[in-house]
Amino acid sequence: MPEVLFNGPAGRLEGRYTHGKQPNAPVALLLHPHPQHNGTMNNKVVFTLFQSFTKRGYSALRFNFRGVGRSQGTYDKGEGELADAAAALDWLQTYNPNAPVCWIGGVSFGAWIGMQLLMRRPEIDGFVSVSPPANLFDFSFLAPCPSSGLIINGDKDEVVPQAAVTKLVTKLSHQKDIRIDHRVVPGASHFFVNRTDDLAIQVDDYLDKALGNPIAAVAE
Repeated sequence: MPEVLFNGPAGRLEGRYTHGKQPNAPVALLLHPHPQHNGTMNNKVVFTLFQSFTKRGYSALRFNFRGVGRSQGTYDKGEGELADAAAALDWLQTYNPNAPVCWIGGVSFGAWIGMQLLMRRPEIDGFVSVSPPANLFDFSFLAPCPSSGLIINGDKDEVVPQAAVTKLVTKLSHQKDIRIDHRVVPGASHFFVNRTDDLAIQVDDYLDKALGNPIAAVAE
């Protein structure tokens, strides 16, 4: 899993990247939780999402937002982090110019940033949002939401009330031609402590259905 360094709007950004083995592999970008609350690309939930895509043959990138790890810059209240995510997607596409499919995944704060990037980059085909902080950040920009996807949270989330996530899911599900698969993992906290295996099962099941397991041979 090679370490990569690439240019972001505020300086160098640090990432981990796995290149798909098949020609013209699809791509996935994974975004970590809040930089000011110990969020990094090595978060176990981020790594779980990363693995779900790489084992399906995706070229996948996870990286540290500005000011985290070896990434340069300082926290910028979401605006700079969105610019970082856009730069990361640009880098990913540079190394995968013919990727037929592009997905984004985010955890907590990263889910909020990911959904904003989804609105700005029409090439993103789908999303996986884990523990979206619908009570802490404004998701009203999803009007309309351009892609279908998975929203998943735990029923023991100590940060985001179940009602806030359900309200977001209901809003998105009422939009034309958008299908939101909402899954709740029993016993799981905001960061799925001791429940990442259960998270992986749900994410894998969703991706198999959404993608039709297009590169099954890679996982064999």
